[in-house]
Amino acid sequence: MFSAYRPVLTFPKVWPFIIGGILARVGGAMFGVAVIVMLSQRRGSYTIAGAVSAVGIIVLAVAGPVIGRLADKYGQRRASVPFVLLSVTGSLVTVWLSATMAPMWAIFLAYGIASVTPELGPMSRARWVHIFRDRPDRLHSALSFEQVLEELSFVVGPVLAVLLATTWFPEAGVLGGAVLFGVGMLVFLFATTHEPPVTPHAHRPQGLAIRHAGLAPIAVILVMTGIIFGSNEVVAVAVADEAGTPRMSSMILAAFALGSAASAIIFGALAFRISQTRRLLLAALGMFVLEAPALIVGQLWNLWGLVLVMLVAGAATAPMLITAMSLSQHLVPRALLTEALAVAVTGILIGISLGASLGGIAVDHLGAHAAYAVPVGAGLIATLLALIRYRPLSAAERAAVGT
Repeated sequence: MFSAYRPVLTFPKVWPFIIGGILARVGGAMFGVAVIVMLSQRRGSYTIAGAVSAVGIIVLAVAGPVIGRLADKYGQRRASVPFVLLSVTGSLVTVWLSATMAPMWAIFLAYGIASVTPELGPMSRARWVHIFRDRPDRLHSALSFEQVLEELSFVVGPVLAVLLATTWFPEAGVLGGAVLFGVGMLVFLFATTHEPPVTPHAHRPQGLAIRHAGLAPIAVILVMTGIIFGSNEVVAVAVADEAGTPRMSSMILAAFALGSAASAIIFGALAFRISQTRRLLLAALGMFVLEAPALIVGQLWNLWGLVLVMLVAGAATAPMLITAMSLSQHLVPRALLTEALAVAVTGILIGISLGASLGGIAVDHLGAHAAYAVPVGAGLIATLLALIRYRPLSAAERAAVGT
């Protein structure tokens, strides 16, 4: 199975940007739960914590495609470095404002500024598409490897964020995330050997990537996927806190990410005969079915039972994300690649924002365990959307590959 990844890992001069990406991903994975822990401890409200997290993700969702378009036009390093420096500065200001109990409007503003930053995932995937543009089998493995790294970052990141925030001081998780993210992004951006070349302006297609057939439905389905992620973060923190063991939230979230990472490794080594559109539908169904037991198990068993359920539930997310990203890059011209992938990621980010808000509201009004209705409902809606849009999306896929 691992032989499928050997050509990816041994390709010349890829490790500098891989290592930078790992650091940045771990840092980025810390922010969501770190902000929730920081503000729930300082302000005593999951609704406020979820709202701040949601604002940051909305800003990132808006900024991501814009910065991605700039990266396609001017190059990744030239377009992204100023925003990385702005983001780190905003994060440090957020830490200071929280520690000094500044007004909440100032924290909202500072964290929003910190979220004006490039999305690593689309840029890294664009590099793999450039490297293996003529080898679809190796590209599938490379995109799966990317997903493995992202999922493993969500194993390490939340654990590290909660550990720092509960061992040192509430803002330590955000501070650690800012340092890792900033260093990792700069390492990634200055490893320019495999940075995709800029398409001359005269040869760039007109219009936005989102207007290409099929991309918008994928982004909407990914909104539901993001709701699962965002609400799981808030609900896990609340369930663990209600049980008197707040550090268990990192174990619950890590189990979900670990299940996704394991399925990504297996998924990347497989050869498929069914279309990517059908894989998208099956992955959406898997997200709904595998998440549903969390509604019951969290109330009947102890938290370790919930950890097991989330480990299994996570197995459906990697196939969804890998397939959605692969399909997205097929649907647009190469000159719009980073922008298109950023649009797909924006769908996830909008969903995470909504999920964090809805999860916080559900916890405060329904109780911690009952709040798992939010991610379960999102999985059901994702399945229905994939089913309703199956034929148009399948037609767009066939047109894109010329079949």
